[in-house]
Amino acid sequence: MPTTRRQFLSLAGGATVAGTIPIVTLRPLEATPAMLNAAIRNVVGEAQIHTGRIKLDIPPLVENGNTVPLTVSVASPMTADDHVKSIHVFNEKNPQPNIGNFYFGPASGRAQVSTRIRLADTQKVVAIARLSDDTFWQIAADVVVTLAACTEEMN
Repeated sequence: MPTTRRQFLSLAGGATVAGTIPIVTLRPLEATPAMLNAAIRNVVGEAQIHTGRIKLDIPPLVENGNTVPLTVSVASPMTADDHVKSIHVFNEKNPQPNIGNFYFGPASGRAQVSTRIRLADTQKVVAIARLSDDTFWQIAADVVVTLAACTEEMN
């Protein structure tokens, strides 16, 4: 039986509508401290994490979580025998707890990263540095966000 024009348009319209239905994936809207700890352990494994040698410059109070300036630096001579291998930055409450991973070598000159990040809410930011002797050094800072990222209405 041949398809009529009306049947064809009905089927085509139904297929178009079905193609525009969003696929919903279930994941938490914000990370938990357990997710933060798991992300950190994913990087450092079972190694001990020391405090010191690393500096985290981030404002303790930000008005808008959409662009938060962040600088992480490590005091290191950056020689072949003593240098920073990587810097990892984590947050406590964003949907993805690992903000970024930055890799260095002796030719990098200095171990410093400056960027802007988004923070979904008031939370802790953690920076971890891995040195050439495979030791890990950590610093954390609490940041109060008055206007959380991703909550502003679009006009």
